[in-house]
Amino acid sequence: MFVYLLLLTVTATVESQRVPGQQKTDSCLCKINSSIWTFPAVQFMEVTRQVQICEDNLNEFEEKLRNTNAELPMMEATLQNISARLKAFGYLHTSGLYSALHLQQLNREIEEIHQSVNKTHMQNPNKETHDLLSELNKAKNDVQRMYKDDFFNLETMKKRLRDLNNRAQSCKTMPDDFRSTCHQRIMTRISSPSMTKLNSISKSYISGAWGRDALLSGKERYWEHCLVSGNKHGNTIRIYNSREDFMANKNYKDEPIASSYSDKNAVQGSGTILYDNTVFYQCYGTAEICSFNITTKATKRMKLDGAGIDNKFPFCYFSCRDWTDIDLEADQDAVWVIYATEENHGNIVLSRLDPLELNITHTWKTRLFKRSVTSTFMVCGVLYATRFVNTYREEVFYAFDTITGQEINSLSLHFEKVSSGIANLNYNPVDGKLYLYNDAYLLSYDTFF
Repeated sequence: MFVYLLLLTVTATVESQRVPGQQKTDSCLCKINSSIWTFPAVQFMEVTRQVQICEDNLNEFEEKLRNTNAELPMMEATLQNISARLKAFGYLHTSGLYSALHLQQLNREIEEIHQSVNKTHMQNPNKETHDLLSELNKAKNDVQRMYKDDFFNLETMKKRLRDLNNRAQSCKTMPDDFRSTCHQRIMTRISSPSMTKLNSISKSYISGAWGRDALLSGKERYWEHCLVSGNKHGNTIRIYNSREDFMANKNYKDEPIASSYSDKNAVQGSGTILYDNTVFYQCYGTAEICSFNITTKATKRMKLDGAGIDNKFPFCYFSCRDWTDIDLEADQDAVWVIYATEENHGNIVLSRLDPLELNITHTWKTRLFKRSVTSTFMVCGVLYATRFVNTYREEVFYAFDTITGQEINSLSLHFEKVSSGIANLNYNPVDGKLYLYNDAYLLSYDTFF
């Protein structure tokens, strides 16, 4: 048997093999390792998958392109329609009519403020009203110059008029004791809760209000009002004739404000206050203030022009209670209403009410956005606003002084609470306490100036 050596050269994968062979009869037998020619199936499958993904993405892109091409004519038609509708307005703008209309409105507003200040000046002339009349005359001249030059900053002038109006409101006649004892008093501290208890009806009533009759010369009278019907409406107020009765939940009387929760005189929202045995609140489903005299059972109504309702301008963003568009407060000699309007861009508007006649005597416009606030209260003609810190802490961060028309943004008065949601917070001038309705819990605090 002869042994031959068979040399095979393999060019695949740039490798070679030396293969020994063996002569058998007329044949040469040899064993060859063929693993170097194995087909790369795994790599092939991965490449196939990538190709499929690429194809799917391409198909998706082509579909989007077809849809876009189909939508383009509709978009073009819409733009043409808008352009046609705006053409008339563009003509008004280039003709100067818009500027004229805005300036006419500014002139009217200045004239209204001027008449109000002039009336006050005639009754009680002083340096403050004299200076204000001078500034109003200057504003009139500035508006006339805008007519001539056709150049003005509308927002700047509106802000200027708002400040002038606030000063004009502050110049109006107020009781002497109101000015002398209150206008310099800014709160400096709030105590820990001096009292905490659950409301007397049910823990499920998470929205409502409570406190003490705010009339300085009135008898001791505590009250509690819980909202039912989805924490939105109410028609009964619970009255206690002493603190002891209130703490013990005894000897109370449930006074019906309206015949049902859906009556036109029923209560909407938690912005209720009791002043001189009269309940002041938002009337059911309207931008109106109602007053209900518990003694005479008489109800009065007053329209609150422009006020947002039905959660249009409620308090707060975090852990909020709904139906807080209109908040009634009371201090030494007046009832106050806090609300917001579109005209004031959702910022807080503050109006002073005559509690007997139920009409507005003064109105101030602030720059404080109402939804940035969790609650408000009044002390001696000063509006205070709070904001959410966390579940168990709140902060008084803002004040607006109706005597000076000045806003104070540097306050930081913290106070404790037992839960997140605040439904109502009001100050009582009789005992100097704050009263908080906090997710069905009733808390009170001492205040310091």
